[in-house]
Amino acid sequence: MWHKLLMVGVLASSAGACCAQAQTRMPDMQLAGVVPRNSAEQFELAFWESIKDSTHVSDYEAYLKAYPKGRFAALAQARIARLRAAAPGAVAAPPRVKEAPARPAPTTATAAAPAAVPARTAPAKAGAEIKDCPACPLLVSLPAGSFTMGNNASDPSETPAHPVTIGAPFAIGKTEVTVQQWNACVTARACPAVAQPAGTTATAPVRDVSWDDAQQYVKWLATASGKPYRLPTEAEWEFAARGGTATAYWWGAQMQTGKANCKECGQPWSDAAPASVGSYPANPYGLHDTSGSVWEWVSDCWHNNYKDAPADGRAWDGPNCRVRVIRGGSWREGSAYMVTSTRFKYDASVRQLQNGFRVARSLR
Repeated sequence: MWHKLLMVGVLASSAGACCAQAQTRMPDMQLAGVVPRNSAEQFELAFWESIKDSTHVSDYEAYLKAYPKGRFAALAQARIARLRAAAPGAVAAPPRVKEAPARPAPTTATAAAPAAVPARTAPAKAGAEIKDCPACPLLVSLPAGSFTMGNNASDPSETPAHPVTIGAPFAIGKTEVTVQQWNACVTARACPAVAQPAGTTATAPVRDVSWDDAQQYVKWLATASGKPYRLPTEAEWEFAARGGTATAYWWGAQMQTGKANCKECGQPWSDAAPASVGSYPANPYGLHDTSGSVWEWVSDCWHNNYKDAPADGRAWDGPNCRVRVIRGGSWREGSAYMVTSTRFKYDASVRQLQNGFRVARSLR
């Protein structure tokens, strides 16, 4: 039944000449390609494509919250009713939103360093590990340095590739913030309690947290440690994630299995949850899970591309900004999202099951 309802929504938004073709290939259809890129319709279609096979009531509730009169609203309501009937004792999780863009599979061109700007890497290796307080995440100190941010052969939002200079050393989380570390803030009554799925371990990355939630955490961490904790800027995040490399992935020009926690990155992998932090190899700077695991909030406001982006590594903010950048992909994404330049956006107040973060602080 839901396949038929989905077909109605797709046909309603497509030209009549496309109907027969859409009907024959609907189950594998890439919905984001039906409408103009970065349009409101594209985001709705990409959202639905990302949840249409979900077994979680909250995913469909999130769709209805974002698109109460959307083209798949009736189907979402039907799915909710069916799932609740199958599990009458289940309690729905807080609403969450997923807006994943369609992303082309990596190609040889994508794997190469951007040709328009000479690749420049950091001149020094990562430094010491830092532990500022018992509850603080372990940090790795990184040197100042220059690199090429973005990718001219990938998603348009990653263009233009441009030189960035990080003028001062800084420290960034060796891993994403864990459930245990988040709960220390909850115990201190400085962070909201965010329910994690059943079976989540203390060493799993905390997820379903918003940008606003992450801001509460870094504020508490700064008070607890006496150090200037914050979210990394987008430029700092990519500088750290590249680990001094200039290739599409921190491990090289081509995708390799066993390097990241994603659905096409090799076993072990589970659709239900990401692995514990640090389960996969670290990049050359000693940082784990910069590709896959959970999407990571950074401090910057979302811009559709890097035109006029700052070249000094500072956060690129904006007035009354409510849409913030997330980086790195998640365990539910495929290998195309593991490219180090991958970026997307979320409303700062929205909690989503695939979103987490890592912390940073200045060293001066």
